[in-house]
Amino acid sequence: MSGGHFRKVAVVMGGPSAEREVSLSSGAECAKALRAAGYEVVEIDAGQTLAGDLLALQPDAIFNALHGRWGEDGCVQGLFEWLRIPYTHSGVLASALALDKERTKATYRAAGLPVVESRLATRDEIEAAHVMPPPYVVKPYNEGSSVGIYLVHEGSNGPPELAFEMPEVMMVETYVPGRELTTTVMGDRALGVTDIITDGWYDYDAKYKPGGSRHVIPAEVPDEITAACEDYAIRAHRALGCRGISRTDFRWDEGRGLDGLILLETNTQPGMTPTSLSPEQAAHKGMDFPAFCRWIVEDASCDR
Repeated sequence: MSGGHFRKVAVVMGGPSAEREVSLSSGAECAKALRAAGYEVVEIDAGQTLAGDLLALQPDAIFNALHGRWGEDGCVQGLFEWLRIPYTHSGVLASALALDKERTKATYRAAGLPVVESRLATRDEIEAAHVMPPPYVVKPYNEGSSVGIYLVHEGSNGPPELAFEMPEVMMVETYVPGRELTTTVMGDRALGVTDIITDGWYDYDAKYKPGGSRHVIPAEVPDEITAACEDYAIRAHRALGCRGISRTDFRWDEGRGLDGLILLETNTQPGMTPTSLSPEQAAHKGMDFPAFCRWIVEDASCDR
């Protein structure tokens, strides 16, 4: 198989975020797949010299395999635009909107998409008293991969005691019971629905450690729920202005039918590891990992 429109591809990964290790894993897998697809690939661990590294390398395109802050929030996308090197995934505005969970929800609401009540609060407010009636969830509003999530149960004695590494401002969100569903959007089409089954909370380990969670694809849910997930994911992708691929996560309280389906967040840089959801959904549609990575690279551009 030979490369396509682009020949030399820089896979940018790692970086300084809390999700560095996952990004390194994603990047290594993508680099391997792109080589199998016929590209000349150079792997770059993003640091302070990233701009100079890219200028020296002069790649035809950048595969953005970064996760979390700086890599997924519009910062590095602005650098790629400034350097005028075509890059993958979403641009500056969509990336910034999607990683800020409170602004994501405002965008969802404006598009008529279902969300639950939430608010931003300081760690002092959260630790002093219940910010909302339990059950609720406390999580960073601008990090991905479930880094630091607290579930405060109904009947809880008091508010949570937060770990020191949690940020100063966090999102407090009504907890929705039920199942965790997710849908990848690739360009203008949805790739199906996966049901994520874990023994407990779908946390960082459940996402990224082999055996941490079980993915059922296609999800064994009513056709109405499958159709709604796909429709909502495409609408979220468009409302946020995403490009390339994105993945939207849902909670579904099956006892409430369609009324029990709500959007949690949209990931503009979905994980690309062997246990990741988006590559699995692409494979279910008949697209192997090298072909999936090839599509992502060939979609690269500036002015995203």
